[in-house]
Amino acid sequence: MNTAAMSLGERARQYSPAQRRTIDAALALFVDRGVGDTSLQMIANDVGVTKAAIYYQFKTKEEIVLAVAEVELSGLEEAVDTALGMGGSIQARQWLLARVIDLTVSRRRAVGTLLSDPVLVRYLNEQELYQRLMSRLLAVLFGHEVGDKARVRAAVLAAGMGSVSNHFVLDVDDDTLRRELLEVLRPLLPDDS
Repeated sequence: MNTAAMSLGERARQYSPAQRRTIDAALALFVDRGVGDTSLQMIANDVGVTKAAIYYQFKTKEEIVLAVAEVELSGLEEAVDTALGMGGSIQARQWLLARVIDLTVSRRRAVGTLLSDPVLVRYLNEQELYQRLMSRLLAVLFGHEVGDKARVRAAVLAAGMGSVSNHFVLDVDDDTLRRELLEVLRPLLPDDS
């Protein structure tokens, strides 16, 4: 199958066990050091293989960065697909927001990196699959609402999701964090369908 036509979830499931070990090691390093300060040699060392073995799995560091994003974002894509199947209702919006919060809280450190690492953000913004996913996400969350109001609300929503890795909430338990994020972010959603 043509990988360009595949969903993020399909692409994420295509990785071999060796590639998944590389992706997991890269993600851990990206979270701790940032994408720009993580070398292929560091990834190889963490996996316990040579740099040549990493190059055998992925041609470039950018491919690793994108693979990490595909794996991490596949759950979000599944949630968006489910919400789209629910129609443009208020319930679909609220369900998707709650699901996004669940995914975000369960992967706090990774989400913080996905939303804030400048190298990763740049790579993602250049990817059509990511752009499509974000468009679909916003279509469900904000429906027919477009323009500046929806964009500002989307930015505030993204900032709220990024707050899960903020030092102010690192010691807050997951259930409390989920509940508080939902209470703070739910009013951003339009209340009509």
